[in-house]
Amino acid sequence: MALIVHLRTVTDLRGKGDRIAKVAFRGLSFYTRVLENCEDEARFNESFRWPIASNVDGNEMLEIQVFNYSKVFTNRLIGTFRMVLQKVVEEGQLEVSDTLIDDNNSAIRTCVSIEIKYQAMDGTVGAWNDNEFLDDSNRSENDGAFQFETDSLLSGHSQGSGVSPGRSHQSLQSAERSFRKTGKGVFSAMKLGKIRPPKEDHKGKDEPAILETEDLDRKAMRLGGGLDPDTISLASVTAVTTNVSNKRSKPDIKMEPSAGRPMDYQVSITIIEARQLVGLNMDPVVCVEIGDEKKYTSMKESTNCPYYNEYFVFDFHVPPDVMFDKIIKLSVIHSKNLLRSGTLVGTFKLDVGTVYSQQEHQFYHKWAILSDPDDITAGVKGYLKCDIAVVGKGDNIKTPHKANETDEDDIEGNLLLPEGVPSERQWARFYVKIYRAEGLPKMNTSLMANVKKAFIGENKDLVDPYVQVLFAGQKGKTSVQKSSYEPIWNEQIIFTEMFPPLCKRMKIQIRDSDKVNDVAIGTHFIDLRKIANDGDKGFLPTLGPAWVNMYGSTRNYTLMDEHQDLNEGLGEGVSFRARLLISIAVEILDTTSTEIMNSTDVQTEGIQNISENVTGKIEEFFLFGAFLEATMIDRKIGDKPITFEVTIGNYGNQIDGVNKPAMHKKKKEGGESDEEESELIQNSSEDETEDDGDMVSVSSTPPMKPVITDRNYFHLPYFEKKPCTYIKSWWQDQRRRLYNANIMDKIADKLEEGLNDVQEIIKTEKAYPERRLRGVLEELGSGCSRFVTLADKDQNQAGRTRLDRERLKFCMRELENMSQQAKTIRSQVKKNTVKDKLKLVQNFLQKLRFLAEEPQHSIPEVFIWMISNNKRIAYARIPSKDILYSIVDEEMGKECGKVKTVFLKLPGKKGFGPAGWTVQAKMEIYLWLGLNKQRKDFLSGLPNGFEENKALKGPGLQSFPPISLTYTMKQIFQLRVHMYQARSLFAADSSGLSDPFARVFFSTHSQCTEVLNETLCPTWDQLLVFDHVELYGEASELRDDPPIIVIEIYDQDTVGKAEFIGRTFAKPITKMSDEHYGPPRFPPQLEYYQIYRGNCTAGDLLAAFELLQIGPGGKAELPPIDVPTDSEKGPILPVPMGVRPVLSKYRIEVLFWGLRDLKRVNLAQVDRPRVDIECAGKGVQSAVIQNYKKNPNFSTLVKWFEVDLPENELLHPPLNIRVVDCRAFGRYTLVGSHAVGSLRKFIYRAPDRNANNWATAGEIVVNMEPEPPVKKMETVVKLDATSDAVVKVDVSEEDKEKEKKKKKKKGGEEIEEEEPDESMLDWWSKYFASIETLKEQLRAQEAAAAEAEEKEDMEIAAEGADVKPDESPMKGTKGKEKGKEKTKAPKEDKKKKNQMTEVMDKKNKQKIDELQVYNKELENEYDNFEDWLHTFNLYRGKIGDDDDSVTEDERIVGRYKGSLCVYKMPLPEDVTKEASFDPNFGMFQGIPNNDPVNVLVRVYVVRATDLHPADINGKADPYVVIKLGKTEIKDKENYISKQLNPVFGKSFDIEATFPMESMLTVAVFDWDLVGTDDLIGETKIDLENRYYSKHRATCGISQSYAIHGYNAWRDPMKPTQILTKLCKEAKVDGPHFGPGGRVKVANRVFLGPTEIEDENGLKKQTDEHLALTVLHHWEEIPHACYKLVPEHVETRPLLNPDKPGIEQGRIEMWVDMFPMDMPAPGPAIDISPRKPKKYELRVIIWNTDEVILEDDDYFTGEKSSDIFVRGWLKGQQEDKQDTDVHYHSLTGEGNFNWRFIFPFDYLVAEEKIVISKKESMFSWDETEYKIPARLTLQVWDADHFSADDFLGAIELDLNRFPRGAKTAKQCSIDMVVNEQELPTVSIFKQKRVKGWWPFVARNENDEMELTGKVEAELHLLTAEEAEKSPAGLARNEPDPLEKPNRPNTSLSWMMNPLRFAWILIWRNYKWPCLGFLALLMFLLFIGLFIYSLPGVFSEKMVDAGR
Repeated sequence: MALIVHLRTVTDLRGKGDRIAKVAFRGLSFYTRVLENCEDEARFNESFRWPIASNVDGNEMLEIQVFNYSKVFTNRLIGTFRMVLQKVVEEGQLEVSDTLIDDNNSAIRTCVSIEIKYQAMDGTVGAWNDNEFLDDSNRSENDGAFQFETDSLLSGHSQGSGVSPGRSHQSLQSAERSFRKTGKGVFSAMKLGKIRPPKEDHKGKDEPAILETEDLDRKAMRLGGGLDPDTISLASVTAVTTNVSNKRSKPDIKMEPSAGRPMDYQVSITIIEARQLVGLNMDPVVCVEIGDEKKYTSMKESTNCPYYNEYFVFDFHVPPDVMFDKIIKLSVIHSKNLLRSGTLVGTFKLDVGTVYSQQEHQFYHKWAILSDPDDITAGVKGYLKCDIAVVGKGDNIKTPHKANETDEDDIEGNLLLPEGVPSERQWARFYVKIYRAEGLPKMNTSLMANVKKAFIGENKDLVDPYVQVLFAGQKGKTSVQKSSYEPIWNEQIIFTEMFPPLCKRMKIQIRDSDKVNDVAIGTHFIDLRKIANDGDKGFLPTLGPAWVNMYGSTRNYTLMDEHQDLNEGLGEGVSFRARLLISIAVEILDTTSTEIMNSTDVQTEGIQNISENVTGKIEEFFLFGAFLEATMIDRKIGDKPITFEVTIGNYGNQIDGVNKPAMHKKKKEGGESDEEESELIQNSSEDETEDDGDMVSVSSTPPMKPVITDRNYFHLPYFEKKPCTYIKSWWQDQRRRLYNANIMDKIADKLEEGLNDVQEIIKTEKAYPERRLRGVLEELGSGCSRFVTLADKDQNQAGRTRLDRERLKFCMRELENMSQQAKTIRSQVKKNTVKDKLKLVQNFLQKLRFLAEEPQHSIPEVFIWMISNNKRIAYARIPSKDILYSIVDEEMGKECGKVKTVFLKLPGKKGFGPAGWTVQAKMEIYLWLGLNKQRKDFLSGLPNGFEENKALKGPGLQSFPPISLTYTMKQIFQLRVHMYQARSLFAADSSGLSDPFARVFFSTHSQCTEVLNETLCPTWDQLLVFDHVELYGEASELRDDPPIIVIEIYDQDTVGKAEFIGRTFAKPITKMSDEHYGPPRFPPQLEYYQIYRGNCTAGDLLAAFELLQIGPGGKAELPPIDVPTDSEKGPILPVPMGVRPVLSKYRIEVLFWGLRDLKRVNLAQVDRPRVDIECAGKGVQSAVIQNYKKNPNFSTLVKWFEVDLPENELLHPPLNIRVVDCRAFGRYTLVGSHAVGSLRKFIYRAPDRNANNWATAGEIVVNMEPEPPVKKMETVVKLDATSDAVVKVDVSEEDKEKEKKKKKKKGGEEIEEEEPDESMLDWWSKYFASIETLKEQLRAQEAAAAEAEEKEDMEIAAEGADVKPDESPMKGTKGKEKGKEKTKAPKEDKKKKNQMTEVMDKKNKQKIDELQVYNKELENEYDNFEDWLHTFNLYRGKIGDDDDSVTEDERIVGRYKGSLCVYKMPLPEDVTKEASFDPNFGMFQGIPNNDPVNVLVRVYVVRATDLHPADINGKADPYVVIKLGKTEIKDKENYISKQLNPVFGKSFDIEATFPMESMLTVAVFDWDLVGTDDLIGETKIDLENRYYSKHRATCGISQSYAIHGYNAWRDPMKPTQILTKLCKEAKVDGPHFGPGGRVKVANRVFLGPTEIEDENGLKKQTDEHLALTVLHHWEEIPHACYKLVPEHVETRPLLNPDKPGIEQGRIEMWVDMFPMDMPAPGPAIDISPRKPKKYELRVIIWNTDEVILEDDDYFTGEKSSDIFVRGWLKGQQEDKQDTDVHYHSLTGEGNFNWRFIFPFDYLVAEEKIVISKKESMFSWDETEYKIPARLTLQVWDADHFSADDFLGAIELDLNRFPRGAKTAKQCSIDMVVNEQELPTVSIFKQKRVKGWWPFVARNENDEMELTGKVEAELHLLTAEEAEKSPAGLARNEPDPLEKPNRPNTSLSWMMNPLRFAWILIWRNYKWPCLGFLALLMFLLFIGLFIYSLPGVFSEKMVDAGR
């Protein structure tokens, strides 16, 4: 459990001096105190204890170094002692005396004497007693178990075996050998300790005074012999955060409950289209449902792939938990109308939480798989393409660009599923088994019961509970158990849902059935991610059988429960409600099985009872609590006696309390009395004594009256007598679950502290953060390995569920893996990779926190309630795992057996807002929970020095716990609180400032600082001295673990009580009376402490705290207070000299430019404002603006003042800017203020003249191709300063060749693509080409990010041993990395380049000039254009609660424009010596004049996207409004009807005067026929900063220079003029234009083209191209360094003041500005929306073949079809056209020769058809729709008397559809199924296409089948062409088609019945007919024969008779 080293003496020292020793083990170093004036012997006699997380290995080393200590210089090393711990590991205890070795590893005379003691984790080593180690005289009389403390270990003789010097020498030599053998890695084994005193408060992050890190490096080099600094680790600064004794745990500073508070959310869903819907000839509608809200799309007729592009927005104001559990349900319904609800095709469900957890909180352009909940055996019912986004307040969603979407979507690759969810989800059954419940409230508090109580008086009703389970939008219930508080259900609820479900949580509630209104008794949520694992070795969701604990409101049994919300699961429960025994199992269904029920309805059925012990053996637990202090009790509670109640479950509860479960009875009777219930079974545990059986729990402290601390708080006068509580309770023994969680929690806590250290080191710019990160990773690795060892125990414990076993395996795998990864990452941590690796390690932290949360509960949480006057006032909730005892250190709860500071808070909604900020009571409480039989050590963690007071005196009662403790040991201290300053406080007054003072609480004492008026950054500079502070306990413990100090900051109000601003905690550095007051610990360093208000940060406090023991000599022995001599503060003590920072003289120069947008103050306008600047008590005032309305700029621009500021930049005080209005009679009114929290960005730093762009030697040549291709792959080469480099910005030759080849190839296949005609191109061509580029860049970025992530994963997966560390991290590595990149690029980028060139060919845009499309605001790209002119927002008004509507924007009352420059005196010479240096302007040289300037502002508004619907129909009628100064332009008459993505394409010119009119507002309003128009959203642009910026944002520089056409230069200044002006302003040499297309600027030479074509095609010489090239590279020019703004379009979010923080859409626009005193610019560019082009599509249906035969002949049963073909263009179903009917086709062949004609309007750039039509008969005007160009052809069977039968269809995307087959035979279903793989054609390029295409439909098995083939010809003509060569519909004139040559069979049988009968009978019955005819002839012959026979006979006879 620990390694303890007792350092006794160091002897044979040379000379006299101060000595200090450092003891290091596992990278954690401790320092001894400094021994002053030692001669030959230093008696340290100090002990150091290392809590151990893993067993000590025999090869590990202990190192002791002894130094000569120096206050001024670096400490000098005397010698080192190293020892391998093998012997210690074997024997457990060792005494060693040995010589030290010097730097050269040779022994010196100096000798060290130590004693080492080791106890292993498993107890195998060192079964020792404390008294073996110490003299008995040192033992505490009161306490059996003595803790090892720093000062209490005096030298004592060991009882164990001593070690001879010889043996010690051997161990030393072996240490040396192992040291040399490890070579480079030795330091990682030994680690460099964080050089700081071990017992200093862990928050102290200032550089310690002992050893400097650089010195360590030198020492490291000596020790390791050329040691690689990349392997050094830095051990934990915070490993001993709570110092050695570790008896106190850290309090949580965040007070206010965040759960349960409502927030604003917006869910926006775009339904784009559906595909492959199952069903024939449907009219689909999509229903979007979230919770109870439903919205529908419009209906699309006769289509299986409808296109909607409809946008829906749902607004919610609910708590996050409620929001994320809401189900989003998308359903497709067929044939819904007013009268019919329609039939469901399929649905898709997911919860809001799943969407919110996605990147950017959205799914974008994803396909949802539709399935039928009523028929789970059916497959996919179709796909629905949609966007879903969830926005919370303050979330900023980056929407990918939406222009020019191609529709060749890979559905399978873009499914709407979170990452990791398989694309083919299966149906599954979720079995939720509900067994029984315990501990329910015994009285019914429902409405009916209360009515009954009112009439009868007594309420004897019990609750009628049932369980309700909500999952995936479905609800299941058990039966109701009447009048029972221990109900048994034994039922299971079965849900059928897709697996894995897209719903994260299952909600289980116990409810009380009531005739009027069912109420919740308790709620529990089960997170499915915690009870399942989707990995390779994962498991399906499983849980239990296990108890789940439910928490909610208190059991007051009043008429109305004010905290009922808590029972519903909203917010943190404040009391135990019940526990429920449940289990969950999941079974994946085989949908092919015939026995499966098809429905997904919820079912409930009975199940078998389970045995009592299935959840584990019931054990007796013991909970002990000692209340050491109760202070800061809110005065509102009054002076009534106060008692504290501790409960665990229902044990200890005064109302429903239970004492012991009657285990011998199967079930208690309902009416059994409490007396019977509390029967105790003697000796229930074998280890207990008989006496213990009579112990009755004490769950409350005795009532005590509070006494006054100060005007706000009371405290309870406990003093030396501390009340105790103890409770026995009985629970199933499932401690293993909690133990595992504790181990992981501790690893996570340590990791979090380590990461905070690293971030602090980076933030404060200290050296070597990488070493600390390596140390953190080592700790993580060893912690994870330790978990695997520990958790493997107790595998066969009783009551283990399947989830226990699976989770254990999973956690062990994860932590083992994490341990490996930590080792690998550790080897990769370098100086330049720290930040990246830090992000990776933060993922580990999240994973650990997730794993540590145990889903199966065991022991309920502990509640502490403060009760006054029989009312429950405030509570604290403590997880039982945190205070659970274990003999293994790591498994023990982090607060078990420790003094914990607990702040009590108000329950439920009472705790929201300001009420939640205040402390109700601060408790110092000690808690211990464990098995009753383990309780012998339950007092061991208390501060020593007490006596126990038992409830009863008498023999045999020794085992009883005490009811109170009396402390006999008391220490007296003086506390010195050095309150220096605070910064960034909340504004608590309406002036926007505060009058802050601080109140400091320590124990029962409190003091205040002085009040500083009207500031948010008070510098109190005040020392508060607390005299005679009594603390109880042992002196040494108090030294290491003093109580915490609470500092509260308030705003003083003249009327009423002070208002709370924020709170922070601190621990003082403690000095005992026998210690020296001096370095390294004293005087204490000032540190920053984060101030919190509720859960929000509310500023920082800079202070220091020291606690000084008053010894026997009284106060006289205390160190004197060194107060500055010039102090004029009177009785107020300033911060003493050693603590206050060292100051230097600085000068602060202030640029006063002007004031803007000042609001009224007290209804009066501001007329004569002035700015006051103040910093550290000094300041300067601006000139007064004489008339703010006329000119709001200052007349004097630059002023300065000198001030003393701390040397340490981090301690610089804030600078305050205040604006006052100078009124008549010398009155001043505060307008607003701003506090500049950090001056760092304004500190002047001399430019690095060695940087690349400052080099002067050599010329650097930049070469531009004569005609630069626009889509270029840039090869970026870093320009070396001294060499000539030619940079080609060009596509590689190889790619050009490929392009050519491709074109040739395509030429054979298609019509050769033409170059775009200049006259055809317009601004929109440029825009769409640019958007394509933007999308490509985004794709490339995503691909690169994914690749980097993959590479990272591969690196981590690779074994740590294989990873070679980089060479030394000097300059060489940079070059090496670059080299790597270069060699890698060609291989990997080839594919990308090929893809890009293909895209270029396809889109035919390679010659189009582009502009830059920013998908954010322009100012975000250019640092708000604050390159020299900064904008400071001025604030007035209070900062409200989170819930208040007061947003920061509403508090802004104006803006101050100016700047600051801070530098140390004197001014740098290189600045003052410059030729043009004007001393009046100081550091602000070359700034422009601030006189008013007239400017032409030209605003271009391109389009808006995703506007928030403003009308009931879910649409809006948007138009643009532009405001600048007093000018307002409303474009109301050009509103765009019913459109959420309107294209405005407008430009507006406004003349403005800066500075009076400089804030441009662009708003989008919704036009309304009746009433006022509503604001949808607006955006504001500060034009002034743009105008004056060095980035030249007045008019964007285009990509190339042209004097005519779509890309004509639009700036009145040509590139050469701009360049000349810029060179002059930046004092740059140039431009020098030379022959051969060269221009030289500074030391750069640029090459480029020199010719330009005019309108007539004539070429002229020009330098403009060259000048433009320089402008594009302006940021590379020395002295310039500013990137110029290119020609661009910016995307700005639209915001609405009524819905702060939530985007209402986005607007794409840009602004040009032209000074009026310059030449006027040309006319505005025409960006009006492209008018759609009119086209006519002629479709000739020639023939059909193999159409399936649908009809059966009446008489013969013959199959036939009466075929006709129907066609329409998507979106124009009402204009559908039919051919005539080919009757009675018996072969599926049909002949038509029929022409359809479809005229349509088409936007080529967007590839969309534009349709304008009225939505309904009530619509005011037409709505414009943009729909993909798709032709639908269907084949039907005509019926005379019933509806026609649909046979099949094909949909052709006119932009890309498969080429038709040449013959009917070659036409197959593959043309539809494998559409992506086949070559496609575009009718817009091909113009005329003829061929065969298949008709398809889905059969009963939901599979595609071929239902026919059609031969068609598509002919596309423009409207003009169609007019020239008209054609008739059908077969009509003009250009008539021939009549089809149809076979005669097609005639109706009524017209030619004989022929019809002949064909029908003869064809089918040919042989029977022939047989029948033969038989007929034969019979005829026989008949004739018989008929003629008598005649012949008679004739013969007559003849014979003659």
